[in-house]
Order: sequence, then structure tokens, then C-alpha cells
Amino acid sequence: MSKLIQYKAVEICQEEQIVLKDVNLEVASGEMVYLLGRVGSGKSSFMKTLYAEIEPIGIQADVLGYDMLKLKRKDIPYLRRKVGVVFQDFQLLTDRSVEANLEFVLRATGWRDKQAIKNNIHDVLSQVGMQNKAYKLPHQLSGGEQQRVVIARALLNSPGLILADEPTGNLDPETGKGIMELLYSISQAGMTVIMSTHNPLWPEMFPGRKLIFEDGKISEGN
Repeated sequence: MSKLIQYKAVEICQEEQIVLKDVNLEVASGEMVYLLGRVGSGKSSFMKTLYAEIEPIGIQADVLGYDMLKLKRKDIPYLRRKVGVVFQDFQLLTDRSVEANLEFVLRATGWRDKQAIKNNIHDVLSQVGMQNKAYKLPHQLSGGEQQRVVIARALLNSPGLILADEPTGNLDPETGKGIMELLYSISQAGMTVIMSTHNPLWPEMFPGRKLIFEDGKISEGN
């Protein structure tokens, strides 16, 4: 399995405060990785370094073939096309349909062919079981349905990596379980999924690697 992420002696700062120090880890393709730790322990900051929202410092920080220590501004959009992000609070455009939300992302990332756009949207919505809801506005969907659309959006550019920041945090347990089944099936199909969660049940129900965030460090969990 190829290494998608390689961090060596990395330090992560936010607003000039050191959030994480001496981060040494590798993540291979196809892994399901859970980030576990208290609020403020650095999980979101670590994720932000993976899509160039925060600049890491250190000896080595490679993500999907990009050297994050030397990443040029003009290359950031190309990196972000390879990273699908699933937010806890959905971040859907409320004034347009599901299909128009997804089309907006594709056009923003360089897609021009109308038929190719239509086909891609149909494919990702089918993958998340939302193919019959393309015409609906976000407020006409349940929380679980909105999160499925967000996962579809994350899959649009066939990314090498899916980042999910507390994807079940705003959902009831049953709906959250459905979202977990979906993310787990995506990882089982060979895509790397890195997910932060406060729910200790998910790593038990959907086995994966655990990274523990504590005292400014990342360690391997049992």
C-alpha cells in the first residue's frame, strides 16, 4: 500500500500557539483512521494541515505527493481537488438544489462539459443513496440526508483522501450509524478516510486505526 501521508518531526501551530509537537506518522492508502481526543486537543488543526489551511513546520510533511513544507499557493487548489472534506455543519449553499450545490463545486474545480458534470453528480448521489433527491433544497432534507449530500460532494473529484470532522456530531445515534456505515464502506472500497469523533462506539463498531490526541502529542491507540 502506498503512503499517502508522511509526517516527520512536525509541529503544528495555530495563532502562534503550538497545538501539536513532534508529530511522526504515516497513513497508507485504504486506511480507516480515527482521531480521538478532547475538544482543543489538535484534531481539527491536524486535519487543516492536510489541505493547506494551516502550514506545518518540520522535517517532512508529504500529503498525496505534495511537499506541504514547500507548497506554493498556486498548487493549493490542485491539492484540494484530491482531498474530500466532510464538515460537521454541512456547509451547503441553502439557496440552491442538491444538484446545483454539486455542480457549483465541479465548475469551481474546472469542470466544463455539461454531460460529464451531470454524469458525475448522478454517480456520487447514487453512491450515497441520494439519487432521488437531486432537485431538493437543503432545508427540505433531514440532517442525515444533508450529511449524505456533503459526503457526495466530497467524492466529486475522486479524491485520494476523505477527511471527516465530527461527521455524526449533529445527528441522532441511528442516523449517525447510517453515516458511519457509508464512510466505512467508502474506506473498504479502498479510499483512505480520516475522521475525528467523540463517539467511542464508532471505532468498536467500524474497526480502524486510532490516533490519540493528548498533551500536544499524537500517539497510536490500542
